[in-house]
Amino acid sequence: MKTHKKALKRKQILQNDVKVTKNEEDDREEPEETEDSGTEDLLIGEINGDGDTTDEDVDEEDSKVESDEENDKPIFDSDEEVSEEDDDDDEEEEEYNDDDEVEDDSQEEEVSADEHASEEDSLLEFEAYSNEDAEEQVKETKVEIKPEKTQHKAEEVANTNSQSNSLKTQKRHSNKSTNRNFSILKTKTNVNSTVSNEYDSDTSDEEDIRNTVGNIPMKWYNDADHLGYDWEGKKILKPAKGDQLDDFLKRMEDPDFWRTIKDYQTGQDVVLSEADIELITRIQKQRIPDANFEEYAPWVEWFTSEVEKMPLRKFPEHKRSFLPSKTEAKKVSKLVHALKMGWIKSTAEMRKEREEKTREPQFYMLWQTDDQAEEMRRIHKHIPAPKRFLPGHAESYNPPPEYLFDKREIKQWNKLKSTPWKRKLHFIPEKYESLRQVPAYPKYIKERFQRCLDLYLCPRAIKMKLTIEPESLVPQLPSPKDLQPFPTIQSMIYKGHTDMVRSMAIESTGQFFASGGDDTTLRIWEIATSRCVKVVNCGGVVRSVAWCPNPNLPLIAVAADQKVLLINPGVGDHLITNKADKLLEIIPQSDAIVPERVKAAVQWEQQTEVDNPDNWKQGIRVVINHFKTVKQVTWHGKGDYFATVMPDGQNRAVLIHQLSKRRSHIPIGRPKGQVQCALFHPIRPFLFVATQRNVRIYDLTKQEMVKKLFTNSQWISTMAIHPGGDNLLVGTYDKKLLWFDLDLSTKPYQTLRLHGTGIRGVAYHKRYPLFASGADDRGLIVCHGMVYSDLLQNPLIVPLKRLCNHEAFNDFGILDIMFHPIQPWIFSAGADATIRMYT
Repeated sequence: MKTHKKALKRKQILQNDVKVTKNEEDDREEPEETEDSGTEDLLIGEINGDGDTTDEDVDEEDSKVESDEENDKPIFDSDEEVSEEDDDDDEEEEEYNDDDEVEDDSQEEEVSADEHASEEDSLLEFEAYSNEDAEEQVKETKVEIKPEKTQHKAEEVANTNSQSNSLKTQKRHSNKSTNRNFSILKTKTNVNSTVSNEYDSDTSDEEDIRNTVGNIPMKWYNDADHLGYDWEGKKILKPAKGDQLDDFLKRMEDPDFWRTIKDYQTGQDVVLSEADIELITRIQKQRIPDANFEEYAPWVEWFTSEVEKMPLRKFPEHKRSFLPSKTEAKKVSKLVHALKMGWIKSTAEMRKEREEKTREPQFYMLWQTDDQAEEMRRIHKHIPAPKRFLPGHAESYNPPPEYLFDKREIKQWNKLKSTPWKRKLHFIPEKYESLRQVPAYPKYIKERFQRCLDLYLCPRAIKMKLTIEPESLVPQLPSPKDLQPFPTIQSMIYKGHTDMVRSMAIESTGQFFASGGDDTTLRIWEIATSRCVKVVNCGGVVRSVAWCPNPNLPLIAVAADQKVLLINPGVGDHLITNKADKLLEIIPQSDAIVPERVKAAVQWEQQTEVDNPDNWKQGIRVVINHFKTVKQVTWHGKGDYFATVMPDGQNRAVLIHQLSKRRSHIPIGRPKGQVQCALFHPIRPFLFVATQRNVRIYDLTKQEMVKKLFTNSQWISTMAIHPGGDNLLVGTYDKKLLWFDLDLSTKPYQTLRLHGTGIRGVAYHKRYPLFASGADDRGLIVCHGMVYSDLLQNPLIVPLKRLCNHEAFNDFGILDIMFHPIQPWIFSAGADATIRMYT
């Protein structure tokens, strides 16, 4: 094996010598082609550690050159592997030199002086190369091989056998000279490399071109002409990009192309140093990146294992360290007590019990008995399936004759084929002479299968059900008997209207009340006798009636179409009525200028006995003409102011009139939505204005909105305020009755759904804790609504009674309700042209 290696080495060296001589002859003939000399190839091969070149290598290199693909240097070889290969080659060369020294001594003396001179000239040429040129030639020979060069090599290899004898004498000398020349070249290359790489580690380009955009995707800058910004806020322009031809030329010509990477933050090309390449190589080989790190360093004992026999503290121990612990004494006493009581056992007792168990024979149940419950981990608190009944006499193979079926029983058993669960037995008893003659049961598999389905498809478990009784969900309310008095029965019916009764109003003393409806008349009734005292023709549909709350001013405000009539009913004390007439005859004179908006909306007309004798005779004293239909009239608590509501009036929907000065003004410039109704606060100077969905409270003195109440309903129909002024009742067309606590929240405190249709009337009682609501379902519901003086206690709301005596007319039921000011009575006006009183 050793001789074979030597022969192979000799052949390779002979080929190299042939190449050298051939290239020298080519150099003499063509001095300009010094780059393709065989000596240079030999030197480069020696430097790179592959001095052996064969035809196969040449062919491979040619194929690599012809391909357009990128041929970069493979994974970096470590220094250790390169050194090992060099050592192996040196050893083989030494062995070869030792063997051939004796044979070739005579031949070395015959070498001519001319050959020595040519070799020295080539050596001087190699020494003249700088470090950079040498590195470029090395890389170029590795990466690209010119066709002329490969052709020369192919010819040299072909002529090797013919020239081997002639060049045998020159082999030894050329080998020694090339080795000597390369040693000099290597030393000079190392010196030049150290000089040229002096400032590689001191570069400050990275500091100058520092990109400050941060850790962001750099693809955001694909369409821009810059990559980011430096420390001074200036743009970092993108470097010029070449095309694929430039990249190819750079790959062919730049010796550092294989170690050049691109910095995506700055767009610059960075050349990796030897230290970086070494670091990458060590990481790829899964080694420690730092080559100077000592992986198997000796262990340093930071804490000694020797016990020091000296105290760590100079002062003596405290007395408590020599006394027994009280907490430990308590624990010990507890354990002793538990041992005495038998709650815990000592180790000796536990060992004794274990020994006794091992001595006794161990038995276990093959099947669980009937008195033990089956345990299932899958189902909590599992209930075992019921056991199958034991076979009786009917299941016997030789049953008694009375258990056998006759023809009638067999016919009845077959008749129940569609309903087999109604059969007394699920099989027909049969009789056999011996057990040997009993055949297999045909339904055995089916019955076992159904039993298995029953066991695993119908698991039985105890479920804790929460039984909630409906009575427990209802809040504990006081009994209606304890909340008396409240109206419970119909006492009187007031008949006289010929059409629907839309509105009612009662006198402050509770002796008379007035009503108006679609028959265009205003009727004044005496409550005690149900007698109609007076009838006033208003000339239009009466939509609202309001009696003045001031007892010294007996006036009724009636809204009939686009007019508001102030009528003196002429009932009660005649002195008061006569004074009221005299007071209304006085027309105050005022220098105030009435705005044009008010003039266009309202005109006051004074009725006199001379000019309008018919109206004066009926009791009409003042007529106020409006520009739209008036839906509601309401009085202030003092009786001097009253408000009118015109839903179609837009910005002039609400008007406030002052009777003493015959003056009107518009309190709200622009209401938000269509106004439905309005109310005065009984104590404070507040005005409640209800639109379709919300209720707004305005301060008349400050002329600003104080609060907004949210009803969460679609359409508000009516509202009423508590005599205390802190609670509001709102009725809606979507079947809801809303109770607002003004001191609590802007949302309903309680929502009552007591009616099946829209609510048209709500009212509070002035003295008793009662409120009521009437709807189109002909129902009048009376409720207890107690408002406490303690602000921390919520109002108590209890439904008491449902009164339903009106008759429906065109899907209308009750249109208005009101309480008696003194007694716990209630009045309801219905679409059936009647007024009913409940006491």
